[in-house]
Amino acid sequence: MNAQVKPILVFVSLSFGLAWVFALPLWFTGGLENPFFPVFALAMMFTPAIAALVVVFFVEKHPDARSRRAALGLGSVRPIGRFLRYLALALVIPPALILAALAVGALVGVYPADFVNFSGYQTMLDGQLEALGQAPLAVPIELLVAAQFLNVAIGAVINTIPALGEELGWRGWLLPKLLPLGIVPAIVISGVIWGLWHAPLILLGYNYPGAPGWLALTAMVGMTIVVGGVFAWLRIRSVSVWPAALAHGSFNAAAGFSFVFIMVGESFDPLQASILGWTGWLVPLVLVIVLIATGQFRPAPPQPTVPRNESAPVAGAE
Repeated sequence: MNAQVKPILVFVSLSFGLAWVFALPLWFTGGLENPFFPVFALAMMFTPAIAALVVVFFVEKHPDARSRRAALGLGSVRPIGRFLRYLALALVIPPALILAALAVGALVGVYPADFVNFSGYQTMLDGQLEALGQAPLAVPIELLVAAQFLNVAIGAVINTIPALGEELGWRGWLLPKLLPLGIVPAIVISGVIWGLWHAPLILLGYNYPGAPGWLALTAMVGMTIVVGGVFAWLRIRSVSVWPAALAHGSFNAAAGFSFVFIMVGESFDPLQASILGWTGWLVPLVLVIVLIATGQFRPAPPQPTVPRNESAPVAGAE
C-alpha cells in the first residue's frame, strides 16, 4: 500500500469508527432527546484527534516530539505577529459568514428575518423568563442583541478546546496530507470526510430535523466543504492548527444567530437557510474562490532562523 495512502485510510477508519462508538448509545436511548446528548456529542468531537495521534505515533512513527507536533500543526507559532493576525481573523470571519448567510437567506426569501426589532428573539426571551416565573427584562432588546456578540467571542475561546479535538485531525493532520493533490482536491476531499463523519448525529435528525437522511447528510457535506475551505486557508497561511480550531469554536458559538434575527412566529428550513443551507454556502464559496484565485493558499514563507553557531550582534561591538 502507498506510504501516503495507508495513514489516511487508518485515520479515516479510526475517526469514523470511534465516532460511531461514541454516538451509538444515542441510537438506543432516545436519540437527540437523550439528556446526555451533549456529553456524547462532545466525546465524539475528540475522535479525529485520537485518530490523528494514533497515526502519528504508531503508523507514521515520527521519531521525536518536534516532528510529531509539526505533523499535527502544533509546531512553532512564530512569527508571533502573523500568528496573532490569523487568530484575529479566525475569531471574526466565522460569525461574519453566519451573519452573511442570514442576510442572503433574507434576500432570497428563505429566511424570515427581523434585523430591526428582533421580534423573534424578544419573544423567545420573554417566553423563557415567563417559564421561570420571572418578569420580562427591562433592558432594550438592542442591548441584549449586542451582548450576543460578546457571548460569541467568549464562547469561541471556550469552544476552542473541543473544536481542537476535531481540527487536530481535519486541518492539523489530514489537510497537509492531501495538499500534494492540489488545493481544490484537498479542500473538497477533507470537506467530504468532515461532513460524512457527522453521519451518526445527522441521521438522528441533528441540524436538519425532518429531512431524509441522505439529503441531510448531503447538505452537511456541502456546508463542510465551503466552510472547511475557509478553515483550510487559516491553517495553511498561519502554519498552525490553532487558528482553524479557534475558527471552529467561533463558528459553533455563532450558530445561534439564526434564532436572534428571526421574525416572530416564523421558522426556516435549514436545508435552505442559515449557514447550513444552500443560501448560506454562497458567501464562503465566493470567499474561497477569491482566495484561491489570488494565490492566498500559498504556504506562508518560513521564519528565518539564526544558525546555532552564530550569535546576534551586540550593540557597540566592532
